[in-house]
Amino acid sequence: MKIAELPVPESVKAVLIRNSVVELYPPQAEAVKAGVLEGRNLVLASPTASGKTLIAELCALKHVLEKEGKVVYLSPLRALASEKYEEFRKYSVITKPDGKRVSIGISTGDYDSSDPWLERYDIIVSTNEKMDSLLRHKAKWMDEISLVIADEVHLLNEAERGPTLEVVLARLMQTNPEIQILALSATINNVEEIAGWLKAEYVTTEWRPIVLKEGILLHNEIQFKDGDAKKIEKETGNPAINLALNTVKTGGQALIFASTRKNAVTIAKKVAAKIEQALSKTMKRALEREAERILAASEKTSISELLAELVKCGVAFHHAGLGGAHRKIIEDAFREGKIKVLTATPTLAFGVNLPARTVIIQDYRRYEPGYGYYPISVLEYKQMSGRAGRPKYDKIGEAILIAKTADEADYLMESYVLAKPERVWSRLAVERILRSHVLATIAADSAHTEYGVYDFFSKTFYAFQYDVGAIKHIIARILKYLYDEEMIDASGGNIHATKFGKRVSELYIDPVSAVVIRNALRQKPAFLTELSLLHMVAHTPDMRPLLRPYSSELDKLAVFMEEHRDEFLVPVPNEWEDRINYENFLGEVKTAMTLKAWIEEKSEDEIIERFHVQPGDLYRTIESAKWLLYATNELAVLFGNNEVQPLTLELMERVEKGVKKELLPIVKLEGVGRIRGRILYNAGYKTREDIKHAKIEDLMNLPLIGPKLAKKIKSQVGGFVKKDAWEKIEKGEEWRQKALTEY
Repeated sequence: MKIAELPVPESVKAVLIRNSVVELYPPQAEAVKAGVLEGRNLVLASPTASGKTLIAELCALKHVLEKEGKVVYLSPLRALASEKYEEFRKYSVITKPDGKRVSIGISTGDYDSSDPWLERYDIIVSTNEKMDSLLRHKAKWMDEISLVIADEVHLLNEAERGPTLEVVLARLMQTNPEIQILALSATINNVEEIAGWLKAEYVTTEWRPIVLKEGILLHNEIQFKDGDAKKIEKETGNPAINLALNTVKTGGQALIFASTRKNAVTIAKKVAAKIEQALSKTMKRALEREAERILAASEKTSISELLAELVKCGVAFHHAGLGGAHRKIIEDAFREGKIKVLTATPTLAFGVNLPARTVIIQDYRRYEPGYGYYPISVLEYKQMSGRAGRPKYDKIGEAILIAKTADEADYLMESYVLAKPERVWSRLAVERILRSHVLATIAADSAHTEYGVYDFFSKTFYAFQYDVGAIKHIIARILKYLYDEEMIDASGGNIHATKFGKRVSELYIDPVSAVVIRNALRQKPAFLTELSLLHMVAHTPDMRPLLRPYSSELDKLAVFMEEHRDEFLVPVPNEWEDRINYENFLGEVKTAMTLKAWIEEKSEDEIIERFHVQPGDLYRTIESAKWLLYATNELAVLFGNNEVQPLTLELMERVEKGVKKELLPIVKLEGVGRIRGRILYNAGYKTREDIKHAKIEDLMNLPLIGPKLAKKIKSQVGGFVKKDAWEKIEKGEEWRQKALTEY
């Protein structure tokens, strides 16, 4: 089926043809035949790179240009949302019937806002959680939505993210029964069941633009699913590394999945020396620049230095412990073909799109803290193997599992390569997860009676698979809890949210977190300190996972806890009566201590070394703490607690910036973070007024400042730089750069 033959506006066809898209892939053609462009709901289940996004784009533009509709694209992750936003932007050159250009917006953060500015966008890319938040705030523009595209809908099966997607789709279908739903998915076993819930047609296929060869590597031979076999040169004692080397030497890239972060780093180290030998001088220079970008992206730490050294060798590791800036550099460098071997934990399979010629699954088990090792699901294996083969570069992609024995090779072939993915099941019926959604249903006026609450949840995927009766007892228990904690009230058979309940729902926090905060605000501790509030937010269920203490840390944490017992806003559990809660409490103390070190301007490397925490985990803890401190301040306002508000607001800013109180006025300037802020302060520039009257030459000569940033800082504080002085500085900088280049 040709693009030119499609029933979509000519301007859309022109953009696609200009981007070298002239013909549909078979799954895309099947979707069109199923009526997706005629407004029918559709579940499109097909492998990675089979063209699902193009169908989403065609549907979206048809709604915007022909139906004057508004489109929402739901993504499970912020990184994926950013990817999709960039893909949609190519259509912003198209003019609508009203003479305006097609506009694309993105919103993935700030859960306490209805984002009225989104009203002016035609296509809005959002995470599932952000859309849930917008529904709770009853954003007016949501009535205009005519198409919802739900990406990665198989993640309904995922315990943490699945229920939010499920509730968002149920709520959108409830508020607008005419809305079109397009659900995109990897190949799943029970696609017809998801389609039945969404009242949709479905298209499911195994077709891929690149042939996928799946197999098992035992010793130095791969046995493929189709009966083929291939020998691999044995250069090291590690089969995964040998396979990666074989791939790189034949001009490809390899992606190695390891069971833990530690294993991912270990393999990257082992493979680096071998890969470096195969790199050209030009590639080495390009990788040197990427390594410099990694070191400049954030504070230098032992992890960033190791990553930079590995990148120089054409190798990198990727896991949730890395900071966002580093992950982005690694992802871009891998897509550009500079990084030849990437080692990663299985979480990458559900994240950004990073295809490679060879995907190597070194261990079919994965590690979860507190649970140990357990075999991955077939669906997870299929997600990983789906990364094999780079469109436009590879004719064949290979997904290889590593076996240690012939018996294990048989098991892997039977249990993964030849197996079908598991059914997708709703994960909604968990009280911890359901609690927030029950409150939101009442607070957002989706239900006004107990029967209305049950009626709403009867529209969920869970009720479709089982029966709403199966979760009635959980909902009833939650309603009692919300009533007892004064978040909902009942009168004459009607239920409504109290001011407290409504605010909790809008703040997008667990009702239990809100109760912890409210109860703490009612306390009168002997000493109210930064630690009091930092530990309180660490005590909430929203601050999960905690920075868990190692056994070697328990005694030190216990001593610290006893020294600061008078500062805690929640009671300390008895060590002998409740050991589990006691150790959890120590984890909360460790989390609070880590945050305190951060706001006392300890370096990232010092925090990593002292608390055994990795940058990505530190940043996630900081983000959670900042949001929970914001929620604390909002609830303090609600309850009229004037004592806590000033400390909470100040602490929120300090947690965001990672600074002592004295630096707050300076670090608000764009381009000035915690390190540059301290440099300015220690040089005598303690206020914005000091910076305003400083000579630009003095500022630019400070470490990590330079001419451009000095000028930018001066302009923000109302400082004046004479034209002739700036021209002289620019000329001097040009000469310096020229000398460096020639050198």
